[in-house]
Amino acid sequence: MEGESKKLASLSNLVTVFENSRTPGAASRVCKPEIEHCHPGCSPPPPAEPWKEPNLGETLEGSEPRMVSRRYLSSLKNKLSSGPWRKSCQPGTHPGPGTQEPEEKKIVQELLETEKAYVARLHLLDQFHAQFFLPELQRRLDSWTATPRIGDVIQKLAPFLKMYSEYVKNFERAVELLATWTEKSTPFQEVITRIQSSEASGSLTLQHHMLEPVQRIPRYELLLKEYVQKLPAQAPDRADAQKALDMIFSAAQHSNAAVTEMERLQDLWDVYQRLGLEDDIVDPSNTLLREGPVLKISFRRSDPMERYLFLFNNMLLYCIPKVIQVGAQFQVRTRIDVAGMKVRELTDAEFPHSFLVSGKQRTLELQARSQEEMISWIQSCQAAIDQIEKRNETFKAAVQGPEGDTQEQELQSEELGLRAPQWVRDKMVTMCMRCQEPFNALTRRRHHCRACGYVVCARCSDYRAELQYNDNRPSRVCFHCYTFLTGSVLPEDKEDKRRGILEKVSATGSEQSLMCSFLQLVGDKWGKSGPRGWCVIPRDDPLVLYVYAAPQDMRAHTSVPLLGYQVTAGTQADPRVFQLQQSGQLYTFKAETEELRDRWVKAMERAASGWSPRGPSDEDLSD
Repeated sequence: MEGESKKLASLSNLVTVFENSRTPGAASRVCKPEIEHCHPGCSPPPPAEPWKEPNLGETLEGSEPRMVSRRYLSSLKNKLSSGPWRKSCQPGTHPGPGTQEPEEKKIVQELLETEKAYVARLHLLDQFHAQFFLPELQRRLDSWTATPRIGDVIQKLAPFLKMYSEYVKNFERAVELLATWTEKSTPFQEVITRIQSSEASGSLTLQHHMLEPVQRIPRYELLLKEYVQKLPAQAPDRADAQKALDMIFSAAQHSNAAVTEMERLQDLWDVYQRLGLEDDIVDPSNTLLREGPVLKISFRRSDPMERYLFLFNNMLLYCIPKVIQVGAQFQVRTRIDVAGMKVRELTDAEFPHSFLVSGKQRTLELQARSQEEMISWIQSCQAAIDQIEKRNETFKAAVQGPEGDTQEQELQSEELGLRAPQWVRDKMVTMCMRCQEPFNALTRRRHHCRACGYVVCARCSDYRAELQYNDNRPSRVCFHCYTFLTGSVLPEDKEDKRRGILEKVSATGSEQSLMCSFLQLVGDKWGKSGPRGWCVIPRDDPLVLYVYAAPQDMRAHTSVPLLGYQVTAGTQADPRVFQLQQSGQLYTFKAETEELRDRWVKAMERAASGWSPRGPSDEDLSD
């Protein structure tokens, strides 16, 4: 209590000093904000709707102090960098012989009057303007006939104006601190109210006195720009005035940069708080490029999962939204370094607008809400990657893959173990991708090779190798990757058996196939094959139809040589049905749409007639 009493006494003394130190008549000079001053013939600055709060002319008695929000700073930044403040200056015309008062002198007079008001309002805070600039400006105006120039005076002032950037940078924090203590402490609020309701305050709030330095540099620039514009082409002050204007512009840009940096740090701090302020993430040098929700395509679950991404200049954070948001709003699951990261669009009919992010730490299959959003994410990630690669051209040459390879599923052998692979989804295979044995729930379960991402059985993945992307920890790998990574030779009983006629890797894209899609397999002819199959006419075997259980299977369960078959399209009962018939053999299929049926009929008729593509550029009919 004793300490609080001392603080109140100090504040009361501050009120007394503030009231006694003001010059007589100061209140009359400051009763209106500086922005309202305007000489005859001068076009007023643009209306300040975005930074209205509060009305500068209102008194404070009987009302709560009104805060200046962050919106003001954004508007200020825009005002400093664009619009009427930055219009180019054109030499003015020489005033006519009958002119009693030159236009440039009127502007200097306005500069003097606003400087007087500025000094009066900030008498307790800054003596530099009162002791140097204001007296010098007054002397020049008094002797205007003999010395019609102010450019040299402003040139001496301009270098000191860069100090204003520190004030501007901390302005928002100061306003927030004032608002906090005004709300928390009734005695503090009473002292502030006494200051604001005094005659010396000119009926302005403390926040608006704090705004004075923020507004002053743009005001100097505006008036000096008008001054240069009104100067005759041969005026002796033209060169000095233009140089002074350039220096003022530099000071304004300095303040603008300070505002921008302050806003960046504040935004960054807000993001870090939402992420829980983790030590390995918080870094003031980072720049947030993009954030937003996405869906994570799971390799086991059929439904995508809600996730959230934060893209910085050096890392991508893959996060899970917290259900109970106490403190942090997100939990960081994976951090992927932008250095070495790759991003590309995925061609997936089941998950439209999907894209792949492949990094050293992890590879993610993600789905956006729209095509535009997917493209935006890809472009943002690629821009961050390009920026990193510009700083290290040698690394760029080492990690950049071939352009346009949108169907690449496997890692290049030189990258095996160095970066996280794209995992093949469980439902895309029905058999081990190494030994081709069918999976079942009891004796042959699915596993993923941590090096290549293939779905393999326990027997084919009963190996461990150190993976560099996983901090060189021993991880489960298939026998192919084990041999490559360790150089060890496998026992003969574990080597690959000879491939049979149906052991042909399924083609899942237009680069490997002339036609591929799921088709309903209708009738008893298909036996136990199931009601749905992945059907492919490969580009390297264009006269044969292969039917797989799943798109990523390594072995087909049926192949049909198409040469000589008759293709029948559609029935009245179901126009999506079509058939293959030859010598008592009858295969019936059902497409999802009539358009897809027509494409299959066309492809099969070509194969039945013996047509084959002459090169990779020949037309394909695949999805």
